[in-house]
Amino acid sequence: MKVLITGYRGQLGHALFKQMTTRFVSLGKLPSCYSGAEIFCPNVDELDVTSDSMVQKYFDEHRPNLVFHCASFTNVDGCEDDVDKAMAVNAEGTRRIAQACERVGAKLVYISTDYVFSGDKDTSYVESDRCNPLNVYGLSKLQGELYTSELCSRSFIVRTSWLYGFHGNSFVKTILKKSRDIGHLLVVDDQRGNPTNVEDLAYHTLQLAITDNYGIYHCSGEGICSWYEFASKIIKLANVPCELIPCTSEEYRQKAKRPSFSALENDMLRRTIGNKMRNWEEALEDYITKLEGEK
Repeated sequence: MKVLITGYRGQLGHALFKQMTTRFVSLGKLPSCYSGAEIFCPNVDELDVTSDSMVQKYFDEHRPNLVFHCASFTNVDGCEDDVDKAMAVNAEGTRRIAQACERVGAKLVYISTDYVFSGDKDTSYVESDRCNPLNVYGLSKLQGELYTSELCSRSFIVRTSWLYGFHGNSFVKTILKKSRDIGHLLVVDDQRGNPTNVEDLAYHTLQLAITDNYGIYHCSGEGICSWYEFASKIIKLANVPCELIPCTSEEYRQKAKRPSFSALENDMLRRTIGNKMRNWEEALEDYITKLEGEK
């Protein structure tokens, strides 16, 4: 099997590669079909999703059977500043990948976000709920979803939220660094969602990708909290002395508007491959233990 991972240098791309190559996953056993898979992890100089010719050439040369499309412009506030880049990478880049997958007969797994929702519900969003993004990032990712479903007949759309992992930057690493450097932090307390350990997301994505149960899936940590509650748990588990000060989104003055409630319900996982996503507190404790053990 030939597997292509776009955005390998991001949190999920790196976790997917590591799980497929080391074959070690604490949540369970990986499907045997990944053993010996030929895995392609191109950088942007090899595969720029904003280039028609580069995408076409790469797919013609490598002809993958399965594509994990993780490449994305994920800076939410940055998307507000550079709408053209957000749409070029997240929307049009996904269109090129979806068309290429269809042309060579590859399965496509497109990674999307909770920010496709407006946050006006008071219960967790299910896969069939209406999307209505509040910011450019969510809009560009939603357009990527539409291209994926319209242009690739063998595709999965996997929405996740508040992702953190060992590779690259994340909210968890930022809180740990700033709490140690500064000793006091202002953290938003009026946005609620599901923190997600990238190991859990990678495991479920790999399980899902070998099925023919195409469609939209939610894959986020179980349980709901605010960013403030998330940060409080982080510094408690890491035993870092730091004063956390709760504030509103308006007080924090983020450029892009965020949904006040974007929790996801992993309904389709339960109906298909099963839902082993851990409670966010359990998954975070496991992560902090491993992260501190690396020092």
